[in-house]
Amino acid sequence: MSHHLFILSPADTPLYSLTHSSTKPTPNIASPLSANLPTWSTSAFAGTLTALSGATSASYQASGGAVRVGGGQDRHVIQMIANASLDVVEDVMRRENAMYFKSIDKFNEWTVSAFVTPGNVKFILLHETKNDEGIKSFFSEVWEGYVKTMLNPFHTGHTRIRSTVFDARMRAAAKRYL
Repeated sequence: MSHHLFILSPADTPLYSLTHSSTKPTPNIASPLSANLPTWSTSAFAGTLTALSGATSASYQASGGAVRVGGGQDRHVIQMIANASLDVVEDVMRRENAMYFKSIDKFNEWTVSAFVTPGNVKFILLHETKNDEGIKSFFSEVWEGYVKTMLNPFHTGHTRIRSTVFDARMRAAAKRYL
């Protein structure tokens, strides 16, 4: 299982992204799109077929046995899901007066949760499992880290966050709550 966090500025410019993979092993599931194709045609495109079909991983037979390809969703598909959910986030923001929005969108096995700060900075989290309390606690910790980063006099607002300390804290929070 993996979780993908995106922090976006009020102009929807990416400020930070984090991919957190759980230590639990994922089952090896063949892609349904590639099931009817010969193995030579799916080997080069297994990651794309896997990402578009919604499977968690793909494999094909090589001379030495089964080889795992893709290892999950391709990065560009994850980014597409997060970007597509921004319209839903803005619609929900207009209807509800809250900062945390749980399970506002779904694409295949990915569920999208969001947190919007008073300054309209959006935290988008793609996740596969339902863990509402853990996700809410994770967003609170991300917000605290974001505020501390913005208070740093050496950081310019609404620019990419490149702090190794911020990254380490976000990874620790993801490991703790997700």
